[in-house]
Amino acid sequence: MSKTSTDPVRHALNGPTMGTRWSAMFHSPPEVDEVLLKGALQAAVDEVDMQMSTWKADSDLMRLNRAPVGAWAEIPARLAHVLSIGLAVGRASSGAFDIGMGDAVRAWGFGPDAADPAGIRQAMTANRGPTHEVLTVEADRVLKTAPVTLDLNGIAKGYGVDRLAEVLIDHGIDAALVGIDGEMRALGLRPDGEPWTIAIEAPDPERRAPYAILALQDAAVATSGDYRHWVSVQGRRLSHTMDPRRGAPLPCSPASVTVVARTCAEADAWATALMVAGAEAGAALAMNQRLDALILMREADGAVVPHGVGRLFSDAS
Repeated sequence: MSKTSTDPVRHALNGPTMGTRWSAMFHSPPEVDEVLLKGALQAAVDEVDMQMSTWKADSDLMRLNRAPVGAWAEIPARLAHVLSIGLAVGRASSGAFDIGMGDAVRAWGFGPDAADPAGIRQAMTANRGPTHEVLTVEADRVLKTAPVTLDLNGIAKGYGVDRLAEVLIDHGIDAALVGIDGEMRALGLRPDGEPWTIAIEAPDPERRAPYAILALQDAAVATSGDYRHWVSVQGRRLSHTMDPRRGAPLPCSPASVTVVARTCAEADAWATALMVAGAEAGAALAMNQRLDALILMREADGAVVPHGVGRLFSDAS
């Protein structure tokens, strides 16, 4: 049967953001202007990057990092929202997720500069407290009561995915799959009435392959792992995820943690928190927070052992 002018049109859009690419897959009525919509999606992620990047010296986040201690600083509402989410997850995870690790991230070479031995020593000996105890967010302003260098790499991509979803909803599209890198959010169902299918990547640094397939409807998923971004120190491969207690990469962590949550910003932050907490404490934390989480541990022989928490992953262990 031939298509008519009223049949939904399939769209698969993408563009650059945050050193990777965003994507959006959906069907829409023929009258939807794809060029206009792609521009709105790109503008949304560009705004997130401009407000929250640590790679742009003039971003709103970097201006906030330069703001003096003890003085209120005005910031955009979206940045304030993400900071609030980060602080909430920080409190709920007892500091396992901490948005104040920017000095350590940069010193270890995971920012725009190469690793700096002096900076590493300073980060590891810093007398730091949990950021949720020294940062106050009220509406569109922030107060630092102690020196802190903010870094939102553990939540900004997830929030960018949420912004992609919000743009589509604002344009009347309530069924879609959007993502940035491995962070994804599903709206509604596919045109065939089935949930959107998403591959959970195997924690293999040598190749990209699926470990499991997840079916999602009106939910988001994010994965944090030790196999994509890392540095080698004295023959040891260290993950980009920072241990807030040490000011250094995690010495021992799960191979990866996947979290399903209501929003991608929350899933992104909690995936990092559970990585920091580790397999046993992370599983307990996920149960306490009623999260759906898949924790993959790498054995000495290279085998991957799953630990599932919640309804979606209860059969994984």
